[in-house]
Amino acid sequence: MKTFELLAAAGLALALTVGAAVAQDSATPPAATPPAGTPPAAAGTAASPVPAPTPAQRPGAPATGAPAPEAKAETPPDPVGQGTGWNAEVATPGGVIVLNDAQTALVKTVNAYFNGLGDLKGDFVQTTADNKPMRGKFMVKRPGRFRFDYSRPSRQIIISDGEYLAIQDLDLNNEDRVSLDQTPFRLLLRKDVDLIRDAQIVELQESDDLIVLALRDKSPDAPGKIKLFLSTKPQVELKEWVTTDAQGLDTRVELSSLTKSETLDAKLFKIEAVSLNNFHP
Repeated sequence: MKTFELLAAAGLALALTVGAAVAQDSATPPAATPPAGTPPAAAGTAASPVPAPTPAQRPGAPATGAPAPEAKAETPPDPVGQGTGWNAEVATPGGVIVLNDAQTALVKTVNAYFNGLGDLKGDFVQTTADNKPMRGKFMVKRPGRFRFDYSRPSRQIIISDGEYLAIQDLDLNNEDRVSLDQTPFRLLLRKDVDLIRDAQIVELQESDDLIVLALRDKSPDAPGKIKLFLSTKPQVELKEWVTTDAQGLDTRVELSSLTKSETLDAKLFKIEAVSLNNFHP
């Protein structure tokens, strides 16, 4: 199974996953970059060659089905915010943002959040191209470990032990495995998170209560993009992310019921044989 296909199955992958074995010569064109000044719409597509669903809209986003402006999507927009409450900058396709002092401070805020993140668990909803949500529970234990248990009927487990990421199907009794270093999640779950050092920043937006940060790994072994949505009130908290594959197709994961007070057993993140793995729906 290709690593981008693993992404669709996992929904991740912190980006709690995008890998190296992707089709570089795909006939499907990349998704167009949204115009400057538009608050990010919640994505909901999957890493499979199917039509993209209509994304949920955020306040101020253009109406569903409205054609995207062609010229602005191809040129780097100026920071905006007049009348919208948003400051936004998006790089041209394949480009990166050269951070000014304020933007650097904003990225360092995100660094601090992930560096201060210990044990975390909660619920998730994954939306893919068929627009049918898949639900389940997740657990994270830094550095590098996470686990996603999908609710029935899927009985699927996505688990990382800090070195490898495995996707296990308990019904089919099979497993696909990839190195965690081939996914963008290594940037967010490593012991010392430094996105300025290790990532290419391709989008940065800020409002009074939300930070949106899209990035690519500088390593050629971990292609793909991940966009993070973090609330800032009452405190910085990861709310959702969208992973984008080489074809420009997205998978969205939303988090809820987050708990940080419980110390998670390290054994939960050990990759066991499929037949021995316990299911935590």
